[in-house]
Amino acid sequence: MGRQRKRVPGGEATPLPRKDEKPSTFHRKEKKKKMDIGKIFINISIGLCIFSLIWFFYALWMRSSLAKRVVTLHPSPPVLDSNSTSAKVSPERFWGSYRPQVYFGMKTRSPRSIVAGMMWMHQRSDTDINLRHTCEQGDRLQGYGWLMHDGITFGVQEIRDNDFTLTTEFVKRMGGDHGGDWTWRVTAKQHSSASQAPVISLLFYAAADTQGSLEAQVEERNRLASITGFSEELGNFKITFRKPLTGELSSAKYASYHYLQTVSPGLEKLTDIVKLSLNRRFVYSPPSGEKRHCIAVDTYKPPPHHNQQKPADTRKESDFVVHQVTVQTPFQIEVLFESGSFHNRPNQLVGSIMTEELEKRKAEFNLKFEKTFGLQSKGFSQTYIKFAKAALSNMLGGMGYFYGQSVVQSVYNEYPLLYPEGALFTAVPSRSFFPRGFLWDEGFHQLLLSKWDPQLSREAIAHWIGLMNMEGWIPREQILGDEARSKVPAEFVVQRNENANPPTLFLALQEIIKHVSANPDKAESELTLPFLRRLFPRLKTWFEWYNITQAGPLPNSYRWRGRDKDTNLFLNPKTLTSGLDDYPRASHPSANERHVDLHCWMALSSRIMASIARLLGEPHQDYEHSHQVLSDNNLLNELHWSEQLSAFSDFGNHTHAVSLQQEKVYVPPGQPRHQFPVARLVRIVRRAPKLQYVNALGYVSLFPFLLQILQPDSPKLEHILRDMRDSNKLWTPYGLRSLSKADPLYMKRNTEHDAPYWRGPIWININYLAVRALHHYGNIEGPYKEKAAALYEELRTNIINNVYRQYLETGYIWEQYEDTTGRGQGSHPFTGWSALTVLMMAEQY
Repeated sequence: MGRQRKRVPGGEATPLPRKDEKPSTFHRKEKKKKMDIGKIFINISIGLCIFSLIWFFYALWMRSSLAKRVVTLHPSPPVLDSNSTSAKVSPERFWGSYRPQVYFGMKTRSPRSIVAGMMWMHQRSDTDINLRHTCEQGDRLQGYGWLMHDGITFGVQEIRDNDFTLTTEFVKRMGGDHGGDWTWRVTAKQHSSASQAPVISLLFYAAADTQGSLEAQVEERNRLASITGFSEELGNFKITFRKPLTGELSSAKYASYHYLQTVSPGLEKLTDIVKLSLNRRFVYSPPSGEKRHCIAVDTYKPPPHHNQQKPADTRKESDFVVHQVTVQTPFQIEVLFESGSFHNRPNQLVGSIMTEELEKRKAEFNLKFEKTFGLQSKGFSQTYIKFAKAALSNMLGGMGYFYGQSVVQSVYNEYPLLYPEGALFTAVPSRSFFPRGFLWDEGFHQLLLSKWDPQLSREAIAHWIGLMNMEGWIPREQILGDEARSKVPAEFVVQRNENANPPTLFLALQEIIKHVSANPDKAESELTLPFLRRLFPRLKTWFEWYNITQAGPLPNSYRWRGRDKDTNLFLNPKTLTSGLDDYPRASHPSANERHVDLHCWMALSSRIMASIARLLGEPHQDYEHSHQVLSDNNLLNELHWSEQLSAFSDFGNHTHAVSLQQEKVYVPPGQPRHQFPVARLVRIVRRAPKLQYVNALGYVSLFPFLLQILQPDSPKLEHILRDMRDSNKLWTPYGLRSLSKADPLYMKRNTEHDAPYWRGPIWININYLAVRALHHYGNIEGPYKEKAAALYEELRTNIINNVYRQYLETGYIWEQYEDTTGRGQGSHPFTGWSALTVLMMAEQY
């Protein structure tokens, strides 16, 4: 039975179309319409897919491109020629004491230098090995540092160990094609308090740094008479170790000699290699005839790798040769370096010839020092002048030449990257604790060094600006090379490109501009203008980088990036990028902050940029306009004046109601306590923060005054001078304290491990700016002229006397000074910006 057809109600069945009959026009249009919509949908889908793929690959390319920007150097021509530090171009500066991290050492200004250095140890059978090499605060020396150093040709240093003093001297002599010769002289004298003459071992060494070769020349069985060597920068050379003298030539027979010839994977390993090669099996016979055991270098045996997970050191090993001489004090030893290309050498730079040269250089140094700073004409005693010479000499002797790669990261990099290899010729804050370059310190360093040696200062500034990337960012802490990196905790190694540092190099550039303007016809100006012209493209990018990356929430406001994010652990999250570390800022970091010190740095920078542009004949109107806006006292008052505090202040999300308390850790009954976390000090917030002025009175409050942004007739100046002189706030007999004594965070720890740093102690760099500003306002017409002049005399005298007194008592210039006693504290020696005391003595601002 067949299937029934469907019938249409109320009519006949629709006949089936014949095969040769065409579909109606309506059906054709309907079908075509459906096909067109489908095609459109497919085309749109394909287009979206293609667009998405293009966008995806573009985003990948953009991210890759942005990720590379952080390690792409600035495209403008280098400020310095690539061979500017070579022996051919700068022979007089080629060799130098450019290893500030060791007590006594020299190297060349080249990426892979042959280095020379000295270690020593006291031969005492009842104690452990006390080898001295790198400057360490843990060595507890009574004092060490350069007494005289001209930055180029000679230096005299005194190192006071427990019961003897070592005096290290060097003199250079030009000749040949590779930087000439130099001679070291080391004199050892026992202290009068020593019960018996100490027996000391001096260990002189030479080490290659991946290039060059060294060969030991041995005589008399085990005495290393000399080292011969060759390197690309030095050609052939010879280092001769002369026998010790004690006034009588025959006394040399009581010396004991040992040597070590081995290899090292890196300069930071030299101390460990020597320690591992020491052996107690040797005997020393002093003049008294009583034999005694002594420790000396023997065969070096690398330690076994107990931890197989530790990666093997794959660096190229280089020659390392050590000469040890053990002798009883007093004695004197000379080490002579002779360049193979110095063919017409008149005589060897040793003995009386060296003494004559040394006395000549000392006399020239003394004359130049008085001509430059005029301390004798100002009535300072010889002991004060000797102190000032040591302060300057320590900064000159602390110049270092570093080469390597920074470790950097941007928000576009998942992992840190290596910055391009580069060189840095820079002063360092502290040979023991900070033997590397710091961006905000260096501007202060160059204020002093530019007075002594403008060419040296130009080179240092050029090296720093030469490390700028295409964005205009300069890594604020320069940790270049394995030797420098070995002294830095891992958490501080990576530099992040959103983080700034105060642009203090503009202070140094300001001095250079003043010098050129005052001496337009002098030869110095002919050197300075081309230098500024090559610097200018990078300075423009640098200034713009600050304007973009450190912009604040309101027009013409600024905010430091890089504040500590873990607010739970800090009483007040640090702002390392500002240079003022733990100085109180807004308690809860946010994008709403406005920082008054950065505003003032930008006002100063715009003025100096305008001056440089005008001097070079470049467009300067935009910089002039920026300076007019940023230095407008009405804008400054609007953004930063706190009526409650009657002082300039930061603004942000803040509460004073915070404290550190022991966190509670619940331990279930019967459970062992050691299995649970140790209770920490954590921050307790008792009152919610709100947007307000931070109201912390201290160094930050002074910045409109310190950088001379305030007009001399500003009524705000009266408030600042009054707060400065108030002993319950900032004034002490030793200098201005960093945070008011009345502030809730005065001398408060920031964590259980972090002692107060910028919360009360006296810092010389800011005090220098204060003295400089008082000198300015005390010599310009205004209602507060007399008060500023009186404060100037009092503050200047207090600072100079305290830094000098602490130097005499402790043997050091210090990082900071305690505000109630004036006692030196922190790292030492700290002859970075603390040496600005010399400029205060000279009244050169």
